Amino acid sequence: MTGKLNFISETDLTELVQEVVEKIEAAVDKAEHDPHKNVVDPFSSLFEATYFQMDLSQWLDKEKARQIQKSFQNAIGDFHQRVIGKVQGWEDLKVGHVADLVNHEKKIIAEVKNKHNTTKGSDKVRIYDGLQSLLGRKEYWGYTAYYVEIISKKPKRVNQPFTPPDNTTRSRRVANESIRLVDGATFYSIATGREDALRELYVALPSYVAMCCESAHQYTELDPAFHQLFDLAFGVDKRFP
Repeated sequence: MTGKLNFISETDLTELVQEVVEKIEAAVDKAEHDPHKNVVDPFSSLFEATYFQMDLSQWLDKEKARQIQKSFQNAIGDFHQRVIGKVQGWEDLKVGHVADLVNHEKKIIAEVKNKHNTTKGSDKVRIYDGLQSLLGRKEYWGYTAYYVEIISKKPKRVNQPFTPPDNTTRSRRVANESIRLVDGATFYSIATGREDALRELYVALPSYVAMCCESAHQYTELDPAFHQLFDLAFGVDKRFP
């Protein structure tokens, strides 16, 4: 049985988890059958294999795992956007829009990234300028724009003006209280009205993954050790009851 959440239906969450599982299965198949599709750096492989005392076969296994992990991270970023898009009042704008999400009732637009280091500095400036441009449109007057990094650079809650540095001018974008940088836990709280929404999702996920992935059927509850990973990432000391 899957765990119920107050901000997203079981049907919707099952569908979104199934999408992630299918993307990962495709990544695993790709890495197994064509690990050289992305040209491998022979110098990097030589140094790494020598340093860690691995033969080529062992190094290739590690490279496959790395390729799969990259696909994981991309899929998880999309997953968070899709989850919020299923919350009442929210719309997932999908690909081709300046922002990823909008909530007209709360007067919020948002751009979501999975991790702080997945976006280059120049791209962050572009995101800021795009959000600023949207806020200048009549239909978005009075809205707040959020740049969301689900996993922040530091393990703490973040909710502050978004001021990315512009390397071409050696200055930062001007602080605007309506264009804000937030971490994932903070944004889930804003989006759902539930303080611990992201943790609630985290705790519920194992049963959904198990249902969608045959190889994980025995793993239906969150291992207590994973609570510590969550706390370390989001700077939270309390444990989920």
